[in-house]
Amino acid sequence: MNRSVLLKASGLYLGGFLLLMLMSFIHLTQGQADYSFQALLTEVWQPGRVQDIVVGLRLPRVVIGILAGGALAVAGLFLQTLTKNPLASAGTLGINAGAYFFVVVFTIFMPSLIGKHPFVVSLLGAAFAAIVVMTLVGRTMDPVRVALTGMIISLLFSSFTGTLQLFYENETNGLFLWGSGTLIQLDWSGVRFAVLFVIGGAFLAILLGSKLDVLTLGDDVATSLGQSVTKVKLLAWGTAILLAASTVSVVGPIGFVGLMAPHIVRFLGVKGHRGLVLHSFLWGAILLVGADVLARLLTPNQEMPVGAMTAIIGGPWLMFLAYRAGKQYQKSDTRLGGYEIPVPFFALISLLTVLLATVLFLAISFGGTAFLTLEEWLNGSIFSTFIVNFRIPRVLTAFVVGMLLAMSGVLLQGVLRNPLADPSVLGITSGGGAGAMIFLVVFPAASVKLLPFAALAGSLLAMTIILLATRKSKWNPVLLALVGVALSAVGSAIIQILIVRAKLGVAPALTWLAGSTYGKGWEDLRIVALVALVAIPITVLLVRRLDVLSFGDDVAMGLGLRVSGTKIIAIFLGVAMGAASVSVVGTIGFIGLLAPHIARRMVGVEHKKVIIISLFIGGILLVAADFLGRLLLAPKEIPSGLVVALIGTPYLLYLLRKI
Repeated sequence: MNRSVLLKASGLYLGGFLLLMLMSFIHLTQGQADYSFQALLTEVWQPGRVQDIVVGLRLPRVVIGILAGGALAVAGLFLQTLTKNPLASAGTLGINAGAYFFVVVFTIFMPSLIGKHPFVVSLLGAAFAAIVVMTLVGRTMDPVRVALTGMIISLLFSSFTGTLQLFYENETNGLFLWGSGTLIQLDWSGVRFAVLFVIGGAFLAILLGSKLDVLTLGDDVATSLGQSVTKVKLLAWGTAILLAASTVSVVGPIGFVGLMAPHIVRFLGVKGHRGLVLHSFLWGAILLVGADVLARLLTPNQEMPVGAMTAIIGGPWLMFLAYRAGKQYQKSDTRLGGYEIPVPFFALISLLTVLLATVLFLAISFGGTAFLTLEEWLNGSIFSTFIVNFRIPRVLTAFVVGMLLAMSGVLLQGVLRNPLADPSVLGITSGGGAGAMIFLVVFPAASVKLLPFAALAGSLLAMTIILLATRKSKWNPVLLALVGVALSAVGSAIIQILIVRAKLGVAPALTWLAGSTYGKGWEDLRIVALVALVAIPITVLLVRRLDVLSFGDDVAMGLGLRVSGTKIIAIFLGVAMGAASVSVVGTIGFIGLLAPHIARRMVGVEHKKVIIISLFIGGILLVAADFLGRLLLAPKEIPSGLVVALIGTPYLLYLLRKI
């Protein structure tokens, strides 16, 4: 390294170090116990109130922020090099979510083991998630597919984790804030635990730096230069997982730091993995401590999860990277597949009608602990006050919302010619949820009737961002889903922050995030029924246009179709139906993905038939999910959104492999 390069690198590092010191100093002055800058500078050196607060509470929090941020950044750097993927990090590959899931499982079922060996448990979860993602992706290691698969695995682990937290609320009490990522430290025990793993992992990363430089030349070149490629890769994977697991076991899953920091360092012109490791560690620490400073500025009297703040900052960053990656996907031309099964259409309708009647009968009959008997049906017990006021409207609301979500999926998949298009995958439900939560928190005295409009505004904003971010790739399916998942992370982070600000309880918060039909009444049914009565007939009128669009824009224009106008109407309808659903039942996903796919595999791609079958399947799916959520672990309830997610996530992985 020549002198000028060395001076530049030293200058950059010194500048970053001073910025970190400034952030740390500001952080030490934040908190409910107030004291001035001058008091901090003068009184911290002598025993007393200021020294007790700084040394006992605030300094451990800053130090763990530096260690965790640095560890996540170096882990992200190694994962990006190993997968040759600029979108890789412990968060996007599902490693953080896997570690968190294992911690929750052991906290519930083996609390003594998690108490003695939290790092081992976290490490096992992180390694398991990494193996699952790599197995599903295969050897192609396409960057966008790796990131999308990792984020889908994260969704799956989050569904399992959320379910466990709802059922074992007492055992996992306190894990909601930790599960969103928090730097809260009550003493130095967390720092003492993490420091050896983080410093040891960072030191190992520096030693491996030159080996990784050779590895970036390609496996063949590295082998010809005498390097054991397999050994180096295993060591590097182990280092990345060690660093990620050590942070999760102390501060919870914190995403996007490992994604952003290496890119910032490369943008600054740092080259060579040893230099990248040192600078990434520093910038990871700056990002995490800075995010915590920002979180405390926004909510000075409340504890906001720093993981939510990094998601708000990192989500747009991920979308920007996906936007840049769009160039290589410009020639994509995906078509919606489908085929007709050898069953007459009316026979299929009859079969679905019987299935729907059966599901409705079971759902209305089951009261949480027992089913209504035939005698009770016949003697009029079905018209009891409780069933009429609570159970029937709940089941019917689930049915109508299922139909709306299915219609939304049909429209979005048809217009974008994208088999992965769905309100939840595209971030529309999270955007709508964020809009609804902002409305509830900012205007607590406003009429609830305005809630659907707030959700619609959030959903439209999310859809606009997604369409603009993926415009270069002509809305490629995989890229669209990746940007949608990133936007979902931002929307979920906003919802988490607002839940903390509104001081919503843990169980209601988890239920809202998961999506639930619990407690829905006639007023909720009236809202979604009104939207369905307006939107579904308009969708039917678009059938011929959607069929023409399926041949491509050029052919559609050649046949005289006003392509832009048709797309705008269809997207608005799809978003409106998704938003109306969110405003009533929360962020239930995957119905809009599953229903149209199942329908196309029954009746082919003709939209008239697809719409009718999708309406049936969407309604049946959500009513069945609501029923199973009440039945499986009765008298406790699993939110129907979690039941659908447990079914929908594996299906989404299957679709990703088929594209």
